[in-house]
Amino acid sequence: MPPFEGTVRGLIEAALRDTDPDGPVRWQVISRLRERGDLECFIEARRLCAADGTAERLLGVDILGLLGAYVDRALPILRYLAASEDDAVVLYSVLIAFGHLGDPRSLPSVIDLAAHRDPRVRYGAAYALQHVLGDPPDRTGLAALRSLTLDADADVAGWASLGVALATGREL
Repeated sequence: MPPFEGTVRGLIEAALRDTDPDGPVRWQVISRLRERGDLECFIEARRLCAADGTAERLLGVDILGLLGAYVDRALPILRYLAASEDDAVVLYSVLIAFGHLGDPRSLPSVIDLAAHRDPRVRYGAAYALQHVLGDPPDRTGLAALRSLTLDADADVAGWASLGVALATGREL
C-alpha cells in the first residue's frame, strides 16, 4: 500500500513509521489528510495531540495546522499545548500551525513563546507572529516581532525582520 492511500488510521500509522519530522512519507500523509480535511482527520489529529509520545503529538500538531476548516476546534488544543508542552520541536510545530491557521486568537500564545530559551521555538514565533497579528497589526504582537529582530540567533532575527517588513508594509 502506498503511504498516501488507505484509512485515516492507516495513513497515520504510515506517517509514524517515518521517524524523520521532515520525512517524505510523513509529509505525503499529512498532505493527503489535508486534502481529505474531514472530521475523521481532525479527530485523529486531536487524539494524537493528547498522546504520551512526542512523535505522536508532533504529527497531531502538524495535521491540525493544515485543517483550516477546523480552526475553531484546533485553536484550544494548540493553545493548551503551547502552554503545557516541554518539547521544543513540538512547540516549534505548534507555532508553525498557528501561522498556517492565521487566526489572531492565537496571538497571546505566540507572544508568550517568543521569549522561549530555545531558538527553534523563537524561530517558530517569528514565523507565526506575522500571520496572527491581525489587521491592523496588534501593537503588542508587533513589538514582540520587533524584539525578535534583535535575537542572537541570525535565523530568528532574519525571519523576524521579514515579518516586520511584511506586517508593516515596509521594504526590507
